Amino acid sequence: QVQLVESGGGLVQAGGSLRLSCAASGRTFTNYAMGWFRQAPGKEREFVATNTYCADSVKGRFTISRGNAKNTMFLQMNSLKPEDTAVYYCAAGLIYGATREDEYDYWGQGTQVTVSS
Repeated sequence: QVQLVESGGGLVQAGGSLRLSCAASGRTFTNYAMGWFRQAPGKEREFVATNTYCADSVKGRFTISRGNAKNTMFLQMNSLKPEDTAVYYCAAGLIYGATREDEYDYWGQGTQVTVSS
């Protein structure tokens, strides 16, 4: 069974930082592309970042990286804003640089990030 598990979410003040982690198990994800998405209350889920591309809304503030074990991925989020408040999801698929939900095959359960003003 393939599983992606996110962690690291929480409550932070505006201007602060958080690092989200995504751990993959059940399959070797060395050859998989991984990405981050988020869903704010009342809004549709939106693309955040892959390891080569970030959405304009987070560019310069968020950085994605892979762990040494290759089955882990991180999202470093700096200069957080209240509008970054959302449930953050990691995803894995076979299309590198993918930005659409339907291009990813596996999803985590999400981790809540809340940024207070």
